[in-house]
Amino acid sequence: MVTPLEIFSGFSVDDIPAAKAFYGDTLGLSVSDGSMGNLDLELPTGGHVFIYPKPDHEPASFTILNLVVADIDAAVDELNAAGVATAIYDDPNLPTDEKGVLRGRAANRGPDIAWFRDPAGNVLSVLQN
Repeated sequence: MVTPLEIFSGFSVDDIPAAKAFYGDTLGLSVSDGSMGNLDLELPTGGHVFIYPKPDHEPASFTILNLVVADIDAAVDELNAAGVATAIYDDPNLPTDEKGVLRGRAANRGPDIAWFRDPAGNVLSVLQN
């Protein structure tokens, strides 16, 4: 059996400076330069995410990070004010409102959630349980 000393996740981007600005300045997360040309994203709970450069990067086709927030509407307003588009899906299976929020709590179908993309095209979300 594997006995890990630590566990972390990672994902690629095509532009490390753009990723650093987005995750650090736009989202206000703790991001530092790594020793291998990567970024270290420190999570509020103490974990870390390894963000690495990849010249032939292709955006993930799934949500790579979920940011749990206390107020989905305030979070979406802040993202939109920073130039981040949250209404990225036009899909009847993901019925979002004009702000791009899927209102799952009202229908007892999960959290309220809004998706958006980082500069590399990876999908992230803000959600309120």
